[in-house]
Amino acid sequence: MTITNTRFPIDLGAYQPLKLDPANATLTSEQREILKANIQLCRDAIVFFTATGAARGVGGHTGGPYDTVPELVILDAFFQGASDKFVPIFFDEAGHRVATQYLMAVLHGKLPAEQLLRYREADSKLPGHPELGLTPGVKFSSGRLGHMWPYVNGVAMANPGKIVFCLGSDGSQQEGNDAEAARLAVAQNLNVKLIIDDNDVTIAGHPSKYLPGFSVAKTLTGHGLKVLEGDGEDVDDLYRRLCEAVNTPGAIALINKRPMCPGIEGLEGSNHGHDVISVELAIKYLESRGQTAAVEYLNSIQKPKQTYTFLGSSSKLGANRNVFGEAVVEILNRMSEAERKQTVRVIDSDLEGSCGLKKIRDAHPEIFVPSGIMERGNFSAAAGFGMEKGKQGIFATFSAFLEMCVSEITMARLNYSNVLCHFSHAGIDDMADNTCHFGLNNMFADNGLDDGYETRLYFPADANQMKACVEAVFFDPGLRFIFSTRSKVPNILDSKGNDFFGSGYQFVPGKDEVIREGTQGYIISFGDALYRSLDAVERLRQEGLDVGLINKPTLNVVDEEMMAKIGNAPFALVIESFNRRTGLGSRFGSWLLERGFTPKYAYLGTYREGCGGLWEQFPHQGIDPASIMSKVKELVKSA
Repeated sequence: MTITNTRFPIDLGAYQPLKLDPANATLTSEQREILKANIQLCRDAIVFFTATGAARGVGGHTGGPYDTVPELVILDAFFQGASDKFVPIFFDEAGHRVATQYLMAVLHGKLPAEQLLRYREADSKLPGHPELGLTPGVKFSSGRLGHMWPYVNGVAMANPGKIVFCLGSDGSQQEGNDAEAARLAVAQNLNVKLIIDDNDVTIAGHPSKYLPGFSVAKTLTGHGLKVLEGDGEDVDDLYRRLCEAVNTPGAIALINKRPMCPGIEGLEGSNHGHDVISVELAIKYLESRGQTAAVEYLNSIQKPKQTYTFLGSSSKLGANRNVFGEAVVEILNRMSEAERKQTVRVIDSDLEGSCGLKKIRDAHPEIFVPSGIMERGNFSAAAGFGMEKGKQGIFATFSAFLEMCVSEITMARLNYSNVLCHFSHAGIDDMADNTCHFGLNNMFADNGLDDGYETRLYFPADANQMKACVEAVFFDPGLRFIFSTRSKVPNILDSKGNDFFGSGYQFVPGKDEVIREGTQGYIISFGDALYRSLDAVERLRQEGLDVGLINKPTLNVVDEEMMAKIGNAPFALVIESFNRRTGLGSRFGSWLLERGFTPKYAYLGTYREGCGGLWEQFPHQGIDPASIMSKVKELVKSA
C-alpha cells in the first residue's frame, strides 16, 4: 500500500484508550472528560480527512461518521474494558460512514494515519464503502444501505453468549430488509443491539416531511424491540442507555436524536451534511478548532484532472442522468395538467437529485411522489400505477440497486405494467464508492420469458442520444429501462467532426448503429464505453488497422442486419463496463453462434474489485483505450 510522506496534521496520538465496564452505568468525572476529548478529536479528524475527498473531487460523506462518534468511542471503550462480552466489530448499516472504520483502523494501529490523506483516491485502498480484505483494520463489508442488520443477526447466532452491535440510521430503517431483521431478532431473542442515528436527514431531505407517518421508535416497538430513546449528544445519557442495552438480554434499539452535523456551522441540521463537507466549511470549522496545520494541508490540495484527450468525441460533456429528467419534462410540457395527473406518476427513492427526477419535480410537482429509501416498494408502486393501458409509472434509482428489484420487476411484467425506469450510476465510471455501488448486473432486468410482455434495455451514449431515446420510447408499453452513468460523457462525433446524434437524428429502438466502418473487424460497445472504444478505433486507424465500431444502445434485442455484418467480419470484440459474467458480452457470442457466424470473438468488461477514485476505474478493469487497442491487435493477429 502506498502512503504519503506528509505527516497527518492532527495528532491522533492524543486519543486516550479507555476501558469501560457496562456493569457500571455512571461515568466518573475523569471518564467523562476523556470521552469528550476523544469525541472531539475524532470529529476533528473526520471533518479534515473527508474534506480531502472534497478537495480532490472524489466525495466522502462527512455527516454520518461525524454524527456517530460519541457512540463509537463508548463502544471502543466497552470492547477494551469487557472484551469477553462482545463481538468487537463496529458493524454499520450505512456503508458510506466508512470514515468511521478507517479512523478506528488507525487508532488501533492497523493503518498509518498518513493513509487517511488519500481518502477515496484511486489505488489507496480506502474506497467509499468498507471492503473486507482490502483495507487493513476493516473487519466487514457493508454493501449497500440497509443490508447489515440481517447479516448481524447471523453473526449473533454464531456467537452465543456475546453481544453484537449494529450502527444504523433512520435512512437504513426505511429499507424492507430491516423490518425482516427486526422480526427475526425478536423471535430468536438475539443479543443484537441497534444504535440508530435518528437525525431526520437523508439525501433528498427530511423523512418527517416526505414520510410523515414514519417513526423509527414506533416501528421498532411494533416489531417487539425494546426501544431506548434519547439525546445522542448527551454523553451521560447515551452511556447510561448503552449500559442498559448491554445488561438487558435480547434485541434492543437505542435511538439517538441529534441534528445532522451538530456543531458544524453551515451544515447543522441540513441534508447537505449527508455528503462530504465542502472545503470552505471544513476550513472554517478547523480554524475554529485551532487546527491550523490541517487547514494548510487542505489549502495545498490540487484537484486532479483527466488529461487524456479522447479522439472521436467532443470536448462538450453532458450529464445523461440529468438529461433524462430534462427530456421527460419536455414531453410532459406538451400534455395538459389534467392529462399528466391522469396518466403519469413519478416515484422517487430519495435520489431525485442524482437521477434527474428533481427536474421533473420542479416542473411538475403534481405528478411527483417524494418517497424514502424503499426501492422495492417504490418500484412496485410505479408498476401498479402503470397497470392500466395508457398509464405509466416513472421510477429511478442507482443501477446498483436494480439487483434488489428483480422480483418486483418480474411481478410488474406478469401484470403487464407500463414503467419507464431510469437507473443512473450504471457501470463503474466515477465510482469512488467502489464495488458495492458498481451498476454491473443490469441485464438482470431482462429476466422474462420469450413469450412474455416486452422488456427493453437502453443505454444511450451521450446527451443527444439520451434525449432522442426518451422521446422515442416514452409512450411505449411495457417495461423500459434506460441507463446512464454517474460521470459526464462527451458527445460522439461522426467522421467529419459533427455530432453523430445531432440534428435530424432519430432513435430507433432495437437498431444498432455503425459509428465507424471497418474491414478488419468490429468493436461493439455502448454507454460510456463507446467513446473510449471510439478513441481506440481512431488511434488504431492511425497505426494502419481498419477497425470499425458499432453502438448497441438497445442491449437485449438482436439487430439481425447488424448481426450479419458483424458475423461476417474477421473479429468481434464487445467492450462494456458491465459485469463480464452477466453483461452483453456473455450473450453476444451465443447470438453469433446461433446464426452460424464464427468470427474471432472476445469481450472485455468489469471483472475485479474496484480501485476507488473516478476515471481510474476503467484502466483498472482493462477497458480503457490502451487495453482495448491491445486486445484488438491480439485478435487481428490471430484472426
